[in-house]
Amino acid sequence: MKFDDLDMIMRVYETSHDRSVLPNMYIVARIDGRSFTKLTKEVHKFEAPFDERFRDMMVETVKHLMNCGFNVIYGYTESDEISLLFNFNEIAFGRKTRKYISILAGEASAKFSSLLGAVGAFDCRLSELPNKQLVQDYFRWRNEDAHRNALNAHCYWRLRKDNFSQGEATARIEGISTAAKNEILFQYGINFNELPNWQKRGIGVYWKDVKKEGFNPKTNETVLVNKRALYTDYELPMRDEYNLFIKALMEKHEDPVII
Repeated sequence: MKFDDLDMIMRVYETSHDRSVLPNMYIVARIDGRSFTKLTKEVHKFEAPFDERFRDMMVETVKHLMNCGFNVIYGYTESDEISLLFNFNEIAFGRKTRKYISILAGEASAKFSSLLGAVGAFDCRLSELPNKQLVQDYFRWRNEDAHRNALNAHCYWRLRKDNFSQGEATARIEGISTAAKNEILFQYGINFNELPNWQKRGIGVYWKDVKKEGFNPKTNETVLVNKRALYTDYELPMRDEYNLFIKALMEKHEDPVII
């Protein structure tokens, strides 16, 4: 059998189940660390519940994903997860879902591993959202998840440091109200509201126009030029204000209407 004939036969089995995200749908990717609890608490033992070195690795991984060939307008990270919002008109790879999922998981794993100096793997899934409101709600969901996780983590690890076992610390906070969890921290002299916002709300990364020095060879002069650069936001808003923040970001990147 000629190679071209064999190639045609076998490629069917690779591509027969290919599907693409429909036009006029917003694409959001969520990239999650695989077995990161063990990786960060047992193998490499980052500081609990939050470690600035780990935070910075996640931010650098977000920036890498926003520069790896896709048109991503917003990146968000909390804990060991990353969410990416693509430009509404993104058409890379014909919007094939397998390409987005495999490339993003691979790029995230490679970048984070290079920063860690050891293997750190990520998986990826896509949300295909039909309107702006659902995009806003998606990011609000992750933002509020960050808040809930931060409160639980601070309570759990404060109890562990007070010689509670894993089971005892988990049982102590399971099923109790937010107010009760805040009271646990208050008893240890911790005001949850005064903790760094990046721990409670996550971190956003988005494009901003900045002035940078350049050189004009025709005039031999140093000039200021506009360049697009990634900005890391450690002070994200919450609740309705965060919805408005995401809405404004989406509108900023909308293509102009041609009449």
